[in-house]
Amino acid sequence: MNLGFYIILAAQFFSALADNALLFAAIALLMELKSPAWHTPVLQEAFVFSYIVLAPFVGAFADSLPKGRVMFVSNIIKLAGCLTMLLGAHPLFAYCLVGLGAAAYSPAKYGILTEYLPPSRLVTANSWMEGLTVLAIVLGAVLGGILVTPAITAPLLQSLHLPLITSIPELAILLIALVYVIAAVFNLYIPHVKIDHRPLSSNPAFLMREFWHNFNLLWKDPLGQVSLGVTTLFWGAGATLRLLLIGWAAVALHYDIGSAAKLTAWFAIGIAIGSVLAAKYVKLEQSVRVLPVGIAMGAAVLLMIPITNNVLAIALLIGMGAMGGYFVVPMNALLQHRGHLLMGAGSSIAVQNFNENLSIFLMLGLYAAMEKLGLHIYLIITVFGLLLAGIMAILYKKHGHDQDNGKI
Repeated sequence: MNLGFYIILAAQFFSALADNALLFAAIALLMELKSPAWHTPVLQEAFVFSYIVLAPFVGAFADSLPKGRVMFVSNIIKLAGCLTMLLGAHPLFAYCLVGLGAAAYSPAKYGILTEYLPPSRLVTANSWMEGLTVLAIVLGAVLGGILVTPAITAPLLQSLHLPLITSIPELAILLIALVYVIAAVFNLYIPHVKIDHRPLSSNPAFLMREFWHNFNLLWKDPLGQVSLGVTTLFWGAGATLRLLLIGWAAVALHYDIGSAAKLTAWFAIGIAIGSVLAAKYVKLEQSVRVLPVGIAMGAAVLLMIPITNNVLAIALLIGMGAMGGYFVVPMNALLQHRGHLLMGAGSSIAVQNFNENLSIFLMLGLYAAMEKLGLHIYLIITVFGLLLAGIMAILYKKHGHDQDNGKI
């Protein structure tokens, strides 16, 4: 791997660091505004809404320009979302704007890998990308937890006397905005790669038809279908689990939001471990064989219910994360490779993002509905654990032998 690849990784790291820290700062701002508890999953739904609505267009946008430039523009949009929140917009609206930038960013950050590297290095490159992204999730959760902890941030707030900054969550958001600026600077130095699969038209109606053609093409491809199904399920469950951890930590471990935010970092560390193991032991042509690990992860979610000990909680979260990283990284690599062959990197990632974020939106909606009904957190955990294990088992039963009979 050369310097250009590491610049791509650095740009992704700082952007993901800010994304994850901002989530906890926005949750703290909702709490300060005394918003109802079900607003927390709706906050995340606001973020992914742009992924769903803009899916037919962001892939074409990513494929029509140098992807480093697309990533730069996307980070500027995220920065604008932070500033909008500071200017008094409701967190749900402002976080939706940040999601707009993220929706445009994602096809570029993954699509550039397939344009910049040969297929033989895609699993390794994805392991680097996922591993560093998970490190950003870890540090972002820690940073977010620190920035919303009054004992740490209050003295800084009192000493700075910044205009428009009157609370700890607002100061946290301002500092996170500076991280987006750092990411944008790295974007400027990403190597230019040759644009392939340039969109045939920028007409919205054409792009809609093209998107649905690509959507059907990827779902009808046997290897595309299984990899798309697995990644869709994983990220839907994973996004919901991150918010579940906050509610679970409050009940089982008596944590406040700052401590719970830091606890979510252990799950991300596990994903990093699983990503490294996948890079070492799983080849692209063997990726479907990791599906049973996904079933085990769903079952492991149920083990959260009896745990009230901090050490056991950390061990379980690392184990669950490792299982997740081990099976989702090969699935991501397989999906990117099939999509690149069938339609172009940016367009295939846009289809992937549409499915994954629709899954996130629906699962978070289910979580918000159960919160609004006042169901106990342990019952909610049971529902999501069984849902993850059950759907993964169905996918494995249907597609467990597809890769042996298909071409990579």
